[in-house]
Amino acid sequence: MIVCTNKSEIQDLITKEKAKGTTFGFVPTMGALHNGHMSLVKRALQENDFCVVSIFVNPTQFDNEEDLKKYPRTLERDVELLKTVSNKIIVYAPSVDDIYEGNTKSEHFSFDGLEFEMEGKFRQGHFDGVGTIVKRLFEIVTPDIAYFGEKDFQQLAIIKKLAQKYNIPVTVKGCEIFREENGLAYSSRNERLKPDYKKAAPFIFETLTTAKEKFGTKSAKEVTEWVEKQFAKNKFLELEYFIIADISTLKTVKRKSKSKTYRAFVAAYADDIRLIDNLALN
Repeated sequence: MIVCTNKSEIQDLITKEKAKGTTFGFVPTMGALHNGHMSLVKRALQENDFCVVSIFVNPTQFDNEEDLKKYPRTLERDVELLKTVSNKIIVYAPSVDDIYEGNTKSEHFSFDGLEFEMEGKFRQGHFDGVGTIVKRLFEIVTPDIAYFGEKDFQQLAIIKKLAQKYNIPVTVKGCEIFREENGLAYSSRNERLKPDYKKAAPFIFETLTTAKEKFGTKSAKEVTEWVEKQFAKNKFLELEYFIIADISTLKTVKRKSKSKTYRAFVAAYADDIRLIDNLALN
């Protein structure tokens, strides 16, 4: 396995391989790799000759300085885990300076309003940070296909929009959420959960599943009120938002339509750790 720590090194390698007709899948991560990441890597390897995995904790997408400091950094462990999957993986683990060249600031993007819904309402500037890093990584890695998990469904929609609006020649594919046996969506933040909160966290998926059942016969407003009441009774989880949205616009649904596709989105705090999840409703 090759580990590159600067962009000129990985660009030279990819350019030489592409001249031979080699195809590259790409899985961008912030490290602390888990089974959810591995499912993306395995799919990339099934559909391409090589998989590039970037490991970079991107400072411009954090609106909370404390969250950035506490975010797990486990590069050596991550590399060892990837070695167990395949030798057709290239790791790109750059420094902040290699990516930002001394100017650690976000570009400003317009994603046709997608950036102002849900996460955008609670995390100011987050999607400018996401757009900045993903655009730079796409330019450096030049992948054929990039793979993103649907746990960050809004991010996936925004990255598809980024590739489209900025004419970036990459296919962006969403992959279904990979879950622990108890239903909790895999996240790098899960390993920071204290035992009581880890035990309580599957409640998020359980509530989403019941909300999906209720959505068949009840209005979006009734389902939302029911979810808010369930979280109010849970002493370990504090609901930040529960939203039922049209997947094409991510706008909160006011009245259901048979011609539209909906998804339920939730963000909740387990102590000081923020967890997100979502589920298709129809």
